[in-house]
Amino acid sequence: MLITERRTGRVGGVVADLAAVAAGVALVLVAALLGWRLLGAGVDIDLGWPPLLARWLPHAGPGTPAAVLLAGLLATHGPGLAARLGWRPLLALAYPASVLWTLALALVDGWQRGVADRLTTKDEYLHDVPLVHDIPLLLRTFADHILTAAVDPAQTWFWTTHIGAHPPLAFLLFVWLDRLGFGGGGPAGVFVILVGASACVAVAVALRALGAEWVARRALPFGVLLPGAVWVGVSADGLFAAVLAWSVALVAVGATGVGLRSAVAAVAGGVLFGCCLYLSYGLALGILLPLAVLVHTRATRAAALAGGGLGAVVLAFTASGFWWFTGYADVKVIYAASIAASRPYLYFGLADIAAVLFATGPALVAGLRRAVWSGAPGPTGAPGPAGAPGPTVLLAGAALAAILLADLSGMSKGEVERIWLPFVVWLVPLAALLDHRRAWLLGQAALALAVNHLLLTVW
Repeated sequence: MLITERRTGRVGGVVADLAAVAAGVALVLVAALLGWRLLGAGVDIDLGWPPLLARWLPHAGPGTPAAVLLAGLLATHGPGLAARLGWRPLLALAYPASVLWTLALALVDGWQRGVADRLTTKDEYLHDVPLVHDIPLLLRTFADHILTAAVDPAQTWFWTTHIGAHPPLAFLLFVWLDRLGFGGGGPAGVFVILVGASACVAVAVALRALGAEWVARRALPFGVLLPGAVWVGVSADGLFAAVLAWSVALVAVGATGVGLRSAVAAVAGGVLFGCCLYLSYGLALGILLPLAVLVHTRATRAAALAGGGLGAVVLAFTASGFWWFTGYADVKVIYAASIAASRPYLYFGLADIAAVLFATGPALVAGLRRAVWSGAPGPTGAPGPAGAPGPTVLLAGAALAAILLADLSGMSKGEVERIWLPFVVWLVPLAALLDHRRAWLLGQAALALAVNHLLLTVW
């Protein structure tokens, strides 16, 4: 009788999971239909295939066989390996697997179109790299060239779109890469993939530090096969996701350890979060993630050390001549004068949530349903009485709060399938709550393959 009840409960859970996924699909369809209707009415929402910034173009490429093979291998063998391998060998395997999956997806579009050309267009970072001859001067005068001629006719020249819309560190990374002899779109694209693909490892490290190794192991294959890898290869937002993830991981290590090692980790986590602030203005919302760690652990020492690391980065950029708030104020001005002005707030409030579902995949939707249904999480990372691990739900809640705040702000009208990657990676651990993980992994991989083979994405 007990076995029957358990089986009935499991079947009912899967049915509810599928119902949640169906609701997500319905949301995407509504956003798509409304988007096409707006386009038909002449409203310039600048989405070629609503709700995504993409266009319909069925195609295959040199990455297709590798992507299909990797999807099958990772989905069928990933859960078993994650359960059996030692911790360090597991992470050592997960990272190259994530790199290969991301690179294979990018190569579906071919090397040139999928990797080498992504960061070289007139709107991207590499466009203005040849203009930089003096980095201290760049920092002192960076904010002087954010406003475009559209809002300030006195401007004789201004940064290209992505440079001006971000703080200077994002641009500086590619300038430094060029100085080191790795100039051009190919090395830059590979650099972004190599860094961005490490986010899944950082999430696992954070969860283990918080006592949730059980969750980290079950979720790691989902981190590797995340559909959002379509946009990690290649967009700078994939790199941003990894930097924020390692910031949170180091704060978690610092908050739960003792001695010099934990102190260094906490300071380093604060430094990396400070770097996040100067990579993208939107990553300021990412503060909710390390705060969630510090609230969970009540580690006042780690909080002070991380705050010191953060303050050091802010002080360094301010002393160099760039004031964050001036840059942000200018970005709001150019954003209001850009195509964002013609993008309806209410439509994108809905469409942005639909778009980010392409990056999360169906498994994370089902995992979120399970986390909500299970009720209050236990205090540790081990499965609580209701099956929901505490740190997992806390971090996922912080990520969801960041997404909702970004959506309500109206500063992210479209393209969030890449812009919100730094928050999406923290929803991945919710997949640990699922049954039939191999089937869900196949679903995740199928979505990524479908997007990359049926659509031509801008990133």
